[in-house]
This record gives sequence, C-alpha cells and structure tokens, in this order.
Amino acid sequence: MAIAVATTRQSLADNYKTLGTWISVHTSDPGTTGTSEATGGSPAYARKQTTWTSSTGGVANGSQVTVDLAAGTYTFIGIWSASTSGTFIDKAAITSTTLGAQGQLLITPTITIS
Repeated sequence: MAIAVATTRQSLADNYKTLGTWISVHTSDPGTTGTSEATGGSPAYARKQTTWTSSTGGVANGSQVTVDLAAGTYTFIGIWSASTSGTFIDKAAITSTTLGAQGQLLITPTITIS
C-alpha cells in the first residue's frame, strides 16, 4: 500500500534517518545482517558518516561521502548505527563498480518512502 499523505511519508522518512548515519560498501548482497562489507586498502576502508536533511513528501537526503576502497568489485551500500559494529539498518543495490586498483567511491544516499 502506498502512503497517500505526503506529510505522513515525510514523518516516516524523518524517523528512518534517525536510525543510522554511517554508510558502508559491500562486495555482494549484505543480507539482513550487513555481511560482505569491504575491507583493506591504503588508505584503509572505513564507514563514512552522512548528515541527513529533510526534504518533502517522504524524502531524506544524505550528504555525499567519499569511501576509500581496495581493488575489487562493489555492488551494495549499507546504513549502520555506528562507525564500527553497531546495528545494520538497511541496504541498497548500486551499479556494480569494479576498481582495478585502490580508489574511491562517492555516495550520496537518499531515502524515499512511498
């Protein structure tokens, strides 16, 4: 069921963004627990913190983060409650990105409640 009332959608999006601000990158589908998180590299991989802002009609936008990654293929991002460990909140598939050497991935997260 789609949520018909825009202010209700926005209220849900605003609540959702309070659950986690840390963005992760994954080499395959992380399931419901956040498996297959990236590792390694120099500079080393680490989750990056986004700052969520409210929009309208069920949208919350995160600030862009730059994630350092080792050579490899990356297919998902995740949202976590902490920079390490923490609670895995959600995931999103991304266009498969293959790095032949150390590199960076720029991520601008958006939450849309419909």
